[in-house]
Amino acid sequence: MYLPREVRTNADLRETLGIDDDWILERTGIRERRVCSLEGGEWPSDMACHAARDALGAAGLGPDDLDMILLATVTPDQRLPSTACIVQRKLGAANRCAALDIVAACSGFVYGVAIADSLIKTGLAGNVLVVGSELLTQEIDQGDRNTCVLFGDGCGACVLGRGGDGDGDVLASHLNAEGAGAGLIAIPAGGAVQPITREVLDAGGQYMTMQGREMFKAATRTLAETARAVLEKAGVGVGDVDWVVPHQANRRILEATERLLGLPPGRMVVNIDRYGNTSSATVPIALHEAVSDGRIKRGDLVLLVAFGAGLTGGAALLRY
Repeated sequence: MYLPREVRTNADLRETLGIDDDWILERTGIRERRVCSLEGGEWPSDMACHAARDALGAAGLGPDDLDMILLATVTPDQRLPSTACIVQRKLGAANRCAALDIVAACSGFVYGVAIADSLIKTGLAGNVLVVGSELLTQEIDQGDRNTCVLFGDGCGACVLGRGGDGDGDVLASHLNAEGAGAGLIAIPAGGAVQPITREVLDAGGQYMTMQGREMFKAATRTLAETARAVLEKAGVGVGDVDWVVPHQANRRILEATERLLGLPPGRMVVNIDRYGNTSSATVPIALHEAVSDGRIKRGDLVLLVAFGAGLTGGAALLRY
């Protein structure tokens, strides 16, 4: 994973929003979040390269061993080319591996895991780099308390490859989308329908909008339903799962999902208090931390589950 150096605490936001630290913590579970430097060196592609190099090193691979780079982001370096292609160049991969951006919002990394698993199992790829990298603090109105307190910047990455006997595996995955809820969280301007103009900028059309109450309901429903769907595909009960690594959107959403699933206490990886919502990066960051500190061990059954704007949902059940 890669986390920007700057830490923005609730106390920092109190100065600009005029709200108490405890108000934010009580409603979101967030104490602080990371913010990318805009001086350079922490663009989404930069963060992706930092995390990717560590993941490749852990896998004993180099950039030229990759057959594909899948980069999940809603905050690309630029509209063209894809940030995945920029990452390929910055990593120094000279083998012309395929490179693709995934725009599935907060579900993007889990989408990437499912796609990579399918490519590997059908023989189209051997090693796939999957990254979630986001610079969300530039997409929100710093005066909007509904979004400003929630989002942070960061990146997580993993490498999936062909395994042998005794290695980990993706046992099942499940992806979905519900376009009827596309308006619950959106950035209206910047696409073909509403190009950026001076009038659009003055009206704040470039910033994220969110219907918080409706999104809360949709999020808890989507997380629980998507998790149940992938467990059913794998023929596994929730009690058999060692760890659940969910998208970190809001502590209340995580607690509600835990209750809906009937998950035994202490099996959900939660780090939203330190990083906030980093969209597609939340799941790989949480996974990396839980592996690094020894909570997730080889052989554990791990459920990755996420929801995002679109509305998208994704889950993957891993034997780590």
